[in-house]
Amino acid sequence: MKITDNSEFVPNVHFDLIPIKNLVSNQDYQRNISIRHVRKAANNFDLYQINPVKVSRRDGVNYVFNGQHTVEIVAEVSGSRDTPVWCMIYDDLEYSHEAEIFANQMKYVKQLLPYEIFQANIEAGNDEQLMIKALVESYGLTICGTKKPGGICAVSALEKAYENYGFDVLDRTLRLLVGTWEGEDMSLSSNMISGVAKLIATYGDKLDDDLFKERLGKISCKELSRTAKERGSGSLGYAEAIVNFYNKRTRFGLSIHELYGKNKKKEAMIDDQETYDDSEEETEEFRLL
Repeated sequence: MKITDNSEFVPNVHFDLIPIKNLVSNQDYQRNISIRHVRKAANNFDLYQINPVKVSRRDGVNYVFNGQHTVEIVAEVSGSRDTPVWCMIYDDLEYSHEAEIFANQMKYVKQLLPYEIFQANIEAGNDEQLMIKALVESYGLTICGTKKPGGICAVSALEKAYENYGFDVLDRTLRLLVGTWEGEDMSLSSNMISGVAKLIATYGDKLDDDLFKERLGKISCKELSRTAKERGSGSLGYAEAIVNFYNKRTRFGLSIHELYGKNKKKEAMIDDQETYDDSEEETEEFRLL
């Protein structure tokens, strides 16, 4: 069989194992190394998630222009900068060309959505996602990628509630949401799930489920949403709004200050990161499922 020459579509590169100590990163066009990301990835290290590091060899120096976090993660896990990593080496790049490649590397990449990652974990048989899926379905709901009646698109909120507070809190959260608003779409949003989970984790048995359903059931999700946005951003605004409606005509209600504890500023910063609803994107060179 005659093979057509497609060399114009094949990059002019070669592969080699290069010790980390012989790689140079942190050029001006690159972002700073995130120590937090490096440590998190190192704590969940998976050899099969490592991508080859892209290197531009100029004047005998190996400049990393894609994969600087991968390099640091391997160094952190191995405990040595003598550890080699697979590198895809370009010998014909100028500095300006490296910067252009770096700037546009994610431009046409379709990122994995939380639902797609969740489904992959289901196929892999991972316990956490299987547990969440079974719990959601026990309430007659489904986890989905697009909105539909009885469907939860807020995959990240479910996973965060489970990881931060545990199975029992997530179970009670779903029970309250379904019992109060009977599966209404807005009641199953990211901020609602996260806000109610936070209430349960904060107040525990001081939060009366029957009283919650009686008082919040009279409030539409639209009204609750408007009130929440007036109080603050994200799920913390929802938690505050719910506490206010819950406390109405109650002499000794729940203390709203308990939502913040001793770290009000820190809680608000964390909450601001939860205002999006299942549109997060994985953009690091080292991705963790």
